[in-house]
Amino acid sequence: MPAAGESTTDRREKLAGYQRSIAGADDKNTLIEAIQNALNVSAPVGSPSTLDDIAERYAKQADAARDVQDRVEQVALTGLPDAWVGSTGARAQEVVSAAARAAAQMDEAIRGARRALILLSDALTTAQSEDKGGREQLREALGILGGEDGFFDDMVEKDAEEAERLRARNIASAGAKTMHAAAEKADDAAREAARDLNKFAAEARAGKMKTDNISAADRLVLADISGTGGPAEMNELLTANDLERSGKAMERMNAQDQAEFERMLAEAKTPQERAYLVKALAAGHDLNEVSEFREKIHGKDPAWLQRHLTPVTTAGDSMNNEGVDPAKGSNHNTDTHAFKGENWSQDGNTCVPSTVVTGRAMVDPVYALELTGGPSGQEDDPAAFRERLGDEQLRVHEEGDGDNAYDFPFGSTPDGMDNDGKTTIANKEISPHTGSEYEFQETRSADARRDVLPDIEKAVAEGKPVPIGVEGTNADGERSGHSMMIVGQEGDMLQIYNPWGTTTWVSEDDFVNGRMGKASDKDLPDAYAVHLPAE
Repeated sequence: MPAAGESTTDRREKLAGYQRSIAGADDKNTLIEAIQNALNVSAPVGSPSTLDDIAERYAKQADAARDVQDRVEQVALTGLPDAWVGSTGARAQEVVSAAARAAAQMDEAIRGARRALILLSDALTTAQSEDKGGREQLREALGILGGEDGFFDDMVEKDAEEAERLRARNIASAGAKTMHAAAEKADDAAREAARDLNKFAAEARAGKMKTDNISAADRLVLADISGTGGPAEMNELLTANDLERSGKAMERMNAQDQAEFERMLAEAKTPQERAYLVKALAAGHDLNEVSEFREKIHGKDPAWLQRHLTPVTTAGDSMNNEGVDPAKGSNHNTDTHAFKGENWSQDGNTCVPSTVVTGRAMVDPVYALELTGGPSGQEDDPAAFRERLGDEQLRVHEEGDGDNAYDFPFGSTPDGMDNDGKTTIANKEISPHTGSEYEFQETRSADARRDVLPDIEKAVAEGKPVPIGVEGTNADGERSGHSMMIVGQEGDMLQIYNPWGTTTWVSEDDFVNGRMGKASDKDLPDAYAVHLPAE
């Protein structure tokens, strides 16, 4: 019987192994066993007709969404007075603009989901048909072979018996190859559908903020707010996780605190200021801490806020494919992230703590301001930022019990950190601000990396960065390792933060098949581990 809980990647991996076993079987009994093992792998599961029915319902919903979009856009064109405001100071035009964008996103999401389901249905239909044909060939091969040989039968193989065995092996090899190809189709299609559907679900962000303390219109505006310096859809300030956590935090407040927080939101000078206050609440800060943070950022323009509170901004041309540097093996198209010329980068050999420090700053604007603005929150000094960032990287290095190299008489310098330490600091520094603890998972094969991709992409779509470890060998044949972090996903592309102070995009195929040097250099091709946020 098929194994319980067999994933599409499990089937793919098992069939690849059994295909090799069949091709290499040099006696009858070994061949029969390998064929039976392949037949025991479950066929691609699922109902294409059910998927088609759901896709058809989505088509009708997409038409309704397009009608809503047209109506909202018409309202936006006619204009509205500034006199009407929401409880958080979201003016009517903000609400209408946010509603227009939300309607467009809804239309895109429903049509995209329909497309994903149709593609999955088509792939599943093909995979099930191919799998059936491959199984028929395996059963044909078993019929040729007959029953297993006994001990004495197996000692001598006559020429005619050998010919039959080889004919059966050829048929079985072809069948196993067909079944493996079918498993690949089903696995790829299922993973791509999961990726796209998770992304669309995460982008329905306004609905994540489940609280009656803020009106539906104001929640819509908050979900729509983005930073400056890049495309709005790639630089929303509040992630799905931020909106969910902030809504829960508001629901826990007493009436007095609710009124005080709404006052802060209403008095915010810009939509971005409002969004950062909500993000601070989502990061787990209490009302007193949010109030202190508000005093430091109140009235600042959007460019100041982004410079001090958002370490990573995604540029509009960041996904352009500009090729790879043949000498270094890294992408030509990388974006540098800096505070007034000082990069968000590691000091010395502190890639692990540096990854975690920047990851925390991405989800916690209060912490980001401590690094960029100092105790007062008002500093704009890049040299002071560099010193604070370096000190913080060293603090976190010690927190994770990182290794040190000694250079007498000058003391020690950081010299790497193991995966236990990396898990420790991710859970101490990032988890309290996202609500998800990190779990270490090795990914030392293409199948393991392929299997973990949907979980990675779901996490980053929700706004939870995923630290990864990469490794390889240098020119001297010595192992080299490095820490980076997956911070975004669009289609089949992953956005990678490198603590050298840059981000770049690599494909899923690059991640799976050992081409992560594109995000660093050619000596670091393999993603051998990830730290996944638990559900």
